[in-house]
Amino acid sequence: MWDNPRLLNLLAGMLIGLALLAFAAVGAVQFFRAQLFPVREVVLTAAPGHTTRAQIEEALRGRIAGDFFSVDLAEVRGALERLPWVRRAAVRREWPDRLEVSLEEHVALAHWGEDALVNTYGERFSAATQQKLPLFIGPAGTERDVTTEFGRFSEILAPLGLGLERVVLTARYAWQLRLGDGLNVMLGRDAPAAEERLRRFVAAYDATLKKIPRRHDYVDLRYPNGFALRIPDLKS
Repeated sequence: MWDNPRLLNLLAGMLIGLALLAFAAVGAVQFFRAQLFPVREVVLTAAPGHTTRAQIEEALRGRIAGDFFSVDLAEVRGALERLPWVRRAAVRREWPDRLEVSLEEHVALAHWGEDALVNTYGERFSAATQQKLPLFIGPAGTERDVTTEFGRFSEILAPLGLGLERVVLTARYAWQLRLGDGLNVMLGRDAPAAEERLRRFVAAYDATLKKIPRRHDYVDLRYPNGFALRIPDLKS
């Protein structure tokens, strides 16, 4: 048999024909399924606050392919999660012809440097906003640390009612703050120690800075038993 070229050619032709027939059958099944079970609708469970309909449509363009059963939900979810304000997306099939989409958007807490935002989980994301937010600055990868300390510093400062405009973690991992009245506060390194210095400052504020009517420039709390204050318009 294996020495018969004509028989081998015939066998090869039969195998090729069977393969082509199988491909054609699969294609026909997919075609008829797509005709019988198309995805006709994509439904959002809730209206997003920042993500537009146009952005969602563009993200889904070309990805709702095939039929109800074969559409790649992971690909659809990934496309939605690449949108600027989308933190997480959930996609599920809803019989007989639609997809249900749930979007969790970022809640912006602060600006991160000049070109990004940080959400309430301490996650950095790239989006634009007109909201007036505090500014965070720090080495790459410290977004969560800065967010955590922002919350702790804000709680400590609450009795003063000044708020926080800026939190900086320097390259040497020293903490610097700017309060709502423009006062710059140098806290030094080590977050727990910085928090304790800030508590002492708040406790002493009414008896010290609050009694000085001039504008304060900055206060340096990196002293074991006190702090240094700069008043720019105080003449010697």
